[in-house]
Parts: sequence; C-alpha cells; structure tokens
Amino acid sequence: MSDRRHPHGATGGGPRASSGAVGRHRHRPRTGTEPATAQSALGLRLLLSAVFLPLFLAGAAYFGVWAADAGPGDIPGRGGLVVLAVVCLAFALLAAADLLVVARRLRRERAGTAPH
Repeated sequence: MSDRRHPHGATGGGPRASSGAVGRHRHRPRTGTEPATAQSALGLRLLLSAVFLPLFLAGAAYFGVWAADAGPGDIPGRGGLVVLAVVCLAFALLAAADLLVVARRLRRERAGTAPH
C-alpha cells in the first residue's frame, strides 16, 4: 500500500523512523520536501553537547564568581555579569538535556527497538 507519507510502499520501519518533531500528527499528510527517511545527525549532536556542556558550566561559574567580586562602580556591573551567568547556565541545561535525549536515542537504536 502506498500513500503520501510512504511513497512506493516504503513504511520506514527502521528504529529512527518515528523520531522527529514533538507533537507530530500522523494523520496529516506530509507537506515538506524533506525525505521521509530524514535522520538527525546524532553523532554530531552528541559531540557538540559533550563539548559545550562543560564550557557553558565553566562560563556560568566564571561570570558568577566575577559578579560576586564586582564592586558598586565596576564596569561591567554586577547585573550584567549575573545575566551572563544565567544565560550560560541556561545553555548548559539545554546541552545537558540534548545530551540525555541523544544518548537515549542512540541506546534505543543499538538495542534495535523502534520508538513509540
């Protein structure tokens, strides 16, 4: 059987066939031009997350300590340094979350089970 989501009878039964956007509705036909078997570069995401997680944590710690040592007339001021520390911490949290998601997907791929 062939439809718009699975041209030429391809069902995409591989382990990464269902990975994609959160909340993707399966009853709607595909409207994009990307291939039905498009896959995320999990190895690259794993590398980038593993590299940038410690860098952003170090940046958050550096700017936090600098903000703690900043005096009333210092430039940059304490407020700006706190903002930089919070931004670095937010990026570190995003990198950690991505690291967990990629590790889970790779583990599921290696086990040979399809995502639900």
